[in-house]
Amino acid sequence: MVKKAATPEPDPENGDGETDDGEDQENGALDDVALHPGPNADSAVDIERYITADVRALYDVFSYRHAAAILANEFPAELKEIEGALLAFRITTKDIGAPGGNESIVPKKYSSMLRPLKWYEARIQGDLIVRQTLHARSLRAGGKSKKSEVAGADQRMIENFIDGHKIDYVKGRVAFDLEWNSKDQTFDRDLYAFRTFHECGLISAGVMVTRSASLNPVFDQVPLLNKNGEPVLDESGAVTPAKRKYGASTTWMGKLLYRLNAGRHGGCPVLVFGITPRLIEDWNP
Repeated sequence: MVKKAATPEPDPENGDGETDDGEDQENGALDDVALHPGPNADSAVDIERYITADVRALYDVFSYRHAAAILANEFPAELKEIEGALLAFRITTKDIGAPGGNESIVPKKYSSMLRPLKWYEARIQGDLIVRQTLHARSLRAGGKSKKSEVAGADQRMIENFIDGHKIDYVKGRVAFDLEWNSKDQTFDRDLYAFRTFHECGLISAGVMVTRSASLNPVFDQVPLLNKNGEPVLDESGAVTPAKRKYGASTTWMGKLLYRLNAGRHGGCPVLVFGITPRLIEDWNP
């Protein structure tokens, strides 16, 4: 395991870490994107068996390492609370066009539903104790060897070998995280945190929510808003689409599936939900 240096973490409940200057798909690279789950993902049949039809009607759903089955069978209460929050969640075109930073409302909507149910932020830190013993081998009569321990065994502690790993919502052995519009490298941090918590025996599965690829056409039509809630105009006086802040290099399903297909979550089971246009209250295409 590679030591991760502690760095200040953005606060997702306040919208920290979000970007308003995401590269658009013409200028931003579409490298490291997967539009479909890989062969290491669980089958659609498993998802239909364990995730309710109401949730599947509103979200894109993908499962890796039998996450859906584990949650449904071993942690049904936690899965029910997550599904309850997913079903209650709605956004508006104003939410989509609003500037990021502390004005972001999307993470706060999930927080308002999960925090009262005792889903807490969790961070782990740990030291690594390493012991080294030396053994000498001597040749005995008949060609047999004898092993004996050499005095002076070495033991040392590497402080903060595990440090800086944080998950926004943890309850029991289930982790939950949301990425609405951060830089796509945030997924690496999140999946590494899931993996580390899992390897340390603290969680059994992780759940991630992000934007579905099906939202991209919506961003072409919804106006970008300024801090006063007014449409942003370009130099010609035309309305600037919200697409400007939701670029190919921000957190959306294509960037997450690429990482999951590559196995960056390690052995941690991960269940993924993609927010679709069906969750926008005032969207009538």
